[in-house]
Amino acid sequence: MKVTVERAQLVKSLTHVHRVVERRNTIPILSNVLLRAEGGELKLKATDLDIEIAEAIPAMVEQAGATTVPAHMIHDIVRKLPDGAQVELSTRADGATLDIRSGRSKFSLQMLPESDFPDLTAGVFSHRFTLAAVDLKRLVDQTWFAISTEETRYYLNGIYFHTVENGGELKFRAVATDGHRLARAEIVAPHGAEDMPGVIVPRKTVGEIQKLTDDPEAAVEVELSDSKIRLTFAAKPKEGEAKPVGIVLTSKLIDGTFPDYGRVIPQGNDKVMRVDRNEFSTAVDRVSTISSERGRAVKLTMGEGRLILSVTNPDSGSATEELPVEYDQETLDIGFNSRYLLDIASQLETENAVFRFSDPGSPTLISDDGASNALYVLMPMRV
Repeated sequence: MKVTVERAQLVKSLTHVHRVVERRNTIPILSNVLLRAEGGELKLKATDLDIEIAEAIPAMVEQAGATTVPAHMIHDIVRKLPDGAQVELSTRADGATLDIRSGRSKFSLQMLPESDFPDLTAGVFSHRFTLAAVDLKRLVDQTWFAISTEETRYYLNGIYFHTVENGGELKFRAVATDGHRLARAEIVAPHGAEDMPGVIVPRKTVGEIQKLTDDPEAAVEVELSDSKIRLTFAAKPKEGEAKPVGIVLTSKLIDGTFPDYGRVIPQGNDKVMRVDRNEFSTAVDRVSTISSERGRAVKLTMGEGRLILSVTNPDSGSATEELPVEYDQETLDIGFNSRYLLDIASQLETENAVFRFSDPGSPTLISDDGASNALYVLMPMRV
């Protein structure tokens, strides 16, 4: 194999693919990135057996071929080369070494045969549809923070994507919960998603989706099977430009049943409070400075037209702050984890946040003021 590529394109592609490679691996081939030069392209691929990312970049191919080298090592080498450099990759006749040349720099890396590299993309993907990258990113951003990290309830360790009929329209919905809070966001379902199975996309894959949906004009082709999801991120080609080769992310799905989340979304919360979202966030952040690292509890006391936020920590002191709000119900005291309040408030988009309460021991609904594609449920704390 002998191929020359631009340093900027190579480092960008290596940045995309090397992230899935674990630093410590008991299987040597999983520490490597697959490099395949053919047809005017250099194709790169990396996997941890649960996620696989593949990408192709333009290249001047003198001799076609394929090999694998340590992913983090080659990424660090190329990243440190000067901007604008050309990078030549060539394998030696011994079949064990890859030479990397750029200007006066030369590196040699040990190779492993590409025949040992696993393929995660095998299998039939029965459902296919296309989303705007901006829509997928929005769904993920509005829900990912509520993913559970509790390994025993592994079926909560991801985002549940599915379709549901809502208001006479089919919606494509994302839901995540850790048992203390629930985040739900939805968009109009794209054509082709009608009969898709509900799937749970793992936390690590969700993190990669967030990083790869950075082009607001890009489209994402989603393919689903019973056990895998494949997403192809294709940038919108410029006028006169050939269709670019996209980044392909393939991931195993979580094999489990997501709980019936509709049962925990309260329907009768009739005590409504509207508060300026930014004022509320900064006030919660200020008073929670006093709270203990373990408890993080903040108490909300609602009265006629006002909200008092208070925190008491026996070890350090107390804090209170008052805010004007729209509230005309009976006085209500309720406690929440301040971190959870801030996470939800950061995802709201309108000027005012709307809280719907029932009583101090029941779940609270939080949403934007007006029509919104997102809804949040938060369990209270004892304070």
